[in-house]
Amino acid sequence: MLQDSATSQANYERFISRVLESGEVWGIQHEDGTWATSESNEYEDTVVYLFWSDKAYAQRQCKEEWNNSEPSKILLDSFIDNWLKGMHEDGHLVGPNWDAQLFGKEIEPIEIAEQLTNIHS
Repeated sequence: MLQDSATSQANYERFISRVLESGEVWGIQHEDGTWATSESNEYEDTVVYLFWSDKAYAQRQCKEEWNNSEPSKILLDSFIDNWLKGMHEDGHLVGPNWDAQLFGKEIEPIEIAEQLTNIHS
């Protein structure tokens, strides 16, 4: 079942506030060194990179095809300066705090960078 837009928005807002508070973002890194992505639920031929605000949120995704993967911490400055910039340049989207069924908001990397830097600086 798809998330309703209010739940997706609440998860996104939780992502922004917790990342700003902790100074870190969590992704899932696979055994081969690649990071967790999903096909977009909204746009054809678009990759969504998945990130969570808390290690526990990322950990609960390490099941089924990702059962040999581990949560991996990314510091906020690196996330903004390297990750978001690169995803923007490559035309990818960000999936912040997606739920256990891999649904949530799909956000342009530049929009997340603006949210994090306007408050962060």
